[in-house]
Amino acid sequence: MYSHRPLWRRTPPAIFPICLGVLGLGLGWRGAAEILPVASEIGDLFLGAGMAYYLYFLLFYLRKLAARPSALFDDMTTPPARAGIAAMGMSMMLLAAALLPFGISVPEVWWAGVIMQIAASAIVLHAFWVEPPERRHFSTFQYLTFVGPVVGPFAGIPLGYVWESVWLTIAALIPYIIITIGVAIKLMRKEIPVPLRPSLAIFVAPNCLFATSFGMLDFQLGYEVFYWIANISALVLLLRAPWMIKGGWSPVWASFTFPIAAFLNMQVLALHKGGGLPAEIGVWAALILGTPIITAIAWRTNMAWVTGELAQKTNAAKA
Repeated sequence: MYSHRPLWRRTPPAIFPICLGVLGLGLGWRGAAEILPVASEIGDLFLGAGMAYYLYFLLFYLRKLAARPSALFDDMTTPPARAGIAAMGMSMMLLAAALLPFGISVPEVWWAGVIMQIAASAIVLHAFWVEPPERRHFSTFQYLTFVGPVVGPFAGIPLGYVWESVWLTIAALIPYIIITIGVAIKLMRKEIPVPLRPSLAIFVAPNCLFATSFGMLDFQLGYEVFYWIANISALVLLLRAPWMIKGGWSPVWASFTFPIAAFLNMQVLALHKGGGLPAEIGVWAALILGTPIITAIAWRTNMAWVTGELAQKTNAAKA
């Protein structure tokens, strides 16, 4: 049943990780077309769809905040929503990367994404500060909030913001270490609930992004370390996929989209750097498996948005 309430009044932050995944997939296809016999138009198609998808929901969310600014803080009650706010800024930085060939106000778009990402981190820190201590715990969703700046080099380096990209990457590395240790300790002490199992896939994303960023910055050791951590973790989680999806579809399935896209972009870079057959297998695997998976999850999430199910299941604030 469709909701009669204007959809924009309850735009859920949980939609933005999907935007991140679709934009990342488009960038991956574009990069793959430069080195493999695949049509570049496929990347353009996904990038066009991703841009429209992102800007549509961004405008809706800004309209919601204009109607009731405090809705932003009300949305900060759950880890997925906090991750969604961070994905909004990360998507803006990827939007800058998508616009690079056209030169359309790309520096301004990139800086807007950086500022949005920093603001998201500050807002989430405030939410942690004011919530009861018993509700504070580590989760993979926090990678988006505090490790999200590592996306910066994707457009920052081509734009000439090399040192800015270095600092964004380093700034993301410290929380990555803290969150990884915290999540590992938590998983050893307590089994993750079935509905949240898909969120474990998020662990692949920061490792792929660090590998890509270090590779673009020519930090060879950092690139190689994170490249193999990403490959091993992706293989382990792929083998655990039936266990992860046991609970059936939920908005948390967005956690599969951007890690797949990050893995694809990492393998494309590896192929450009002479990664050979392993990197080529990684690219083809990500394209063949990831494209239908990301597309299907985006479609299912969009249908949940139209019916109001997405806002309800993610407890999105109302304007």
